[in-house]
Amino acid sequence: MERFATFSKQNEENVFKLCEDVTRRYPGEIQNCSVVFVSNARRKVPLWKQRAGKDEDKLVIWDYHVIFLYHPEPQRCLVYDLDSDLPFPTYVHKYITETFRTDHILKSDYFRFFRVVPAKEFLNDFSSDRRHMKRPDGTWIKPPPSYSPITNSNNPHNLEDFIQMDPAKGPGEVLSLTQFVQRFYKPAT
Repeated sequence: MERFATFSKQNEENVFKLCEDVTRRYPGEIQNCSVVFVSNARRKVPLWKQRAGKDEDKLVIWDYHVIFLYHPEPQRCLVYDLDSDLPFPTYVHKYITETFRTDHILKSDYFRFFRVVPAKEFLNDFSSDRRHMKRPDGTWIKPPPSYSPITNSNNPHNLEDFIQMDPAKGPGEVLSLTQFVQRFYKPAT
């Protein structure tokens, strides 16, 4: 299960389709997968080694970012980031070191927070009618994916619940960078 298919241009929809792919092709493995939204209160999160980056370090300031984690055992966690310049997938230690680096070099306004949601829960609950992909006049910022929006009957659009980083609201659990590292990077002893 080292490679999965890639799909649309929308990050959260790509990850949703990746979760569907795992469920279809490796149904027993979805329990070992998580979806991680990276953001903060200011919606300014620096990530390095991003394809969209223009400088040598490939730095991008995203409003939010979404990655997929496959963690079948404590010493093995792979990160699938469709926007990364790193190998696909990348082991979590390399990904964290090169993509997030450390909070010590940042002003606190730019600290990254991580909403970790079990992949199965994400598949059941996520919904986006793509309103965030439109300009105020209703035209598309970029052409949408060719498939229908991902919506559920409970709510046509709950993307904001996943992006906001208030630990008392929304699905999953919100972690600091340190907590995220402690949760997903377990060096071999």
